[in-house]
Amino acid sequence: MSRTFTIAIDGPAASGKGTLARRLAMHYGFHHLDTGLTYRAVAKALLDQGLPLDDEAIAAEMAGNLDLRHLDRKALAVHEVGEAASKVAVMPTVRRALVAAQRAFAETPPGTVLDGRDIGTVVCPDAPVKLYVTASAEARAKRRHAEIEAGGGEADPAEILADLNRRDARDMGRTDSPLKPAEDAHLLDTTEMDIEAAFLAARRLVDEALAKRQA
Repeated sequence: MSRTFTIAIDGPAASGKGTLARRLAMHYGFHHLDTGLTYRAVAKALLDQGLPLDDEAIAAEMAGNLDLRHLDRKALAVHEVGEAASKVAVMPTVRRALVAAQRAFAETPPGTVLDGRDIGTVVCPDAPVKLYVTASAEARAKRRHAEIEAGGGEADPAEILADLNRRDARDMGRTDSPLKPAEDAHLLDTTEMDIEAAFLAARRLVDEALAKRQA
């Protein structure tokens, strides 16, 4: 039995999985990792050093040297970094290196919460709690638009929806680690839920699993 307790959370963009993961980590005193940031971190390291984005060997070396405990979410949220990340994320050796690093992070005591696209299916298939957080594309687009406006930005709601649909198709249709629920994942549809309701629903599942482990 693992010495740590891992909560694996998967789901499409803007489903609320990141916010939920952070809330759960804070509540239980666990460590949190947004695995999407790990790909952005590789891309930023390449950009910062002026290295090519199409050299898989160099990108994989960068991936193997990342410290996943100190990822700067704000710095990694820059659009240029996101564009570069989409190029390195398709490289098989980069993905293998980051999956290995993510698995190592998942062993950090006393517990961890990892969110991404392939946590329950690939990274932590033995996690005692697996959640697949989803919502309708329309609800997710509305949330993303509200976030942008709250930050003082402007965006076209129709374009946000189209972009989310494109991302869903890409994430679910890729051959390497496609986005899909693990067979034993608990489905959490947040279309009609606020974060508090989603948090309480997830907490009940985690509390049950923790009680079983301690029994």
